[in-house]
Amino acid sequence: MNSALFDIPGPKARVRHRLYAVAGVLVVIGLVAFIVYRFAFTGQFDGSKWTWLEYKTVQESLLSALGNTLKAFALASILALAFGAIFAAGRLSDHAIFRVPSMVIVEFFRATPAVILMFVFYYGMQVGSPFLAVVLGLMLYNGSVLAEVFRAGILSLPRGQAEAAYAVGMRKAQVMTNVLLPQALRAMLPTIISQLVVVLKDTALGYLITYDELLRYAQYLGGIIEFGRPLVPITIVVAAMYITMCLLLSWLANYLSKREQRSKKHIETKGPAGPTAIEDGARVPASFSTEITDSTPTFH
Repeated sequence: MNSALFDIPGPKARVRHRLYAVAGVLVVIGLVAFIVYRFAFTGQFDGSKWTWLEYKTVQESLLSALGNTLKAFALASILALAFGAIFAAGRLSDHAIFRVPSMVIVEFFRATPAVILMFVFYYGMQVGSPFLAVVLGLMLYNGSVLAEVFRAGILSLPRGQAEAAYAVGMRKAQVMTNVLLPQALRAMLPTIISQLVVVLKDTALGYLITYDELLRYAQYLGGIIEFGRPLVPITIVVAAMYITMCLLLSWLANYLSKREQRSKKHIETKGPAGPTAIEDGARVPASFSTEITDSTPTFH
């Protein structure tokens, strides 16, 4: 359908867009081919550059570094989601005593680069371990971004959702957890996953404060003279590992989105007599929708 900012392209425009797409794909393929050619020309694909993969110690150390990366990512992601949810609720509070401090904290940490926070925690505050400094830095920066994501997602919902819930006697906490958040999370899921990808990639900043994660070990391994300084080969391997992890996160987001759509269709087919009903796209208890209809006929 047409919108105020975009018109459906006609036959000529569609042909032109296909030509642009083909040209863009050819440019990308040409660029990748040129990079591969340069790697081959400089001997980066020679067997001597890849002998390091045959050593069991190197393999175990590489997996250990990957485990450190995933450990920092997992803990930082959980804490960032909790931080974002708490301070999003604070920014949405009706009381200035909660709203103003939450706004100051979110804006401050959102404007501060994660690497600076890591340096402050590790070298300035001397929290003890590089792992803790990495986790705290990622939590504060990404948690502040997620707080804005949560707040924007909740504010994007129609006001009638909250007003209908208040009309049947729900408190604000109940409205937030039972009515608004389930709807907002579906809309925010792609953005949340995108921010988690940022958390995963930013764990590489830990090598600056001597955290033994994947990039730091790759830098160490790429400088070993006995292996011919395989910096490019190890970079290719580590890049492939990061890309694979990011693709897995994207796959998880798509899987959850499709599962939610299937669940929603299943609920809609049951109708109001089933265990749940849909009111304006929200999944709420059937008693909730019935209570609205019986007690307040003006709500639809």
